[in-house]
Amino acid sequence: MRLQIPAGEFRAYLFDCDGTVADSMPLHFIAWKKALAEWNCPFDEPLFYSWGGVPPADVVARLNEMHGLKMPVETVAHRKEIYYYELLPDLEPVEEVLEHIRAMHKLIPFAVVSGSTRESVTNSLNAIGLLDKFDLIVGSEDYARGKPAPDPFLTAAERLGIAPKHCLVFEDAEMGIESARAAGMAYVRVPLPCERRGGTNNSSQA
Repeated sequence: MRLQIPAGEFRAYLFDCDGTVADSMPLHFIAWKKALAEWNCPFDEPLFYSWGGVPPADVVARLNEMHGLKMPVETVAHRKEIYYYELLPDLEPVEEVLEHIRAMHKLIPFAVVSGSTRESVTNSLNAIGLLDKFDLIVGSEDYARGKPAPDPFLTAAERLGIAPKHCLVFEDAEMGIESARAAGMAYVRVPLPCERRGGTNNSSQA
């Protein structure tokens, strides 16, 4: 499956990390299940994918509210990251996105714009040998409002010095696509792992 680039004059590519550059969502789900099992907190797979792009601490806070629990937010989020790091040797890139990274590297600037922490993003990119491809990393500590608010992508555009209308976003999660739209950016939707295996076509729009 090839990802189609929409029409437009794009001077920067902005990539989500998890599920977009790195095929890490299945590994994150395993890590969440391990961390949350310690608190007997359920977290089903459809809900996990629907919350793609939500910072880890916010995930724990939402689950607390949903299930009437009092899990220590930072502690559980940190435990989840530890479990995820243990799985990094199994991490692989998303080949459909890697094709575009290789094609445009050094021709235009790249940024990773993630709901995860900068440390988590750096570790993921290191694991798949792509850290040196990116000019900028924007993590959850770099903005006040996460996706679907436009702040993450607007922060990246400002730091790169590129107008939003000239940025193209690569995203797998609906919250990330909403964030790109809110920022006035065109986007390419990266299919989920099950869709890529099944050969479902992606959609790309301005």
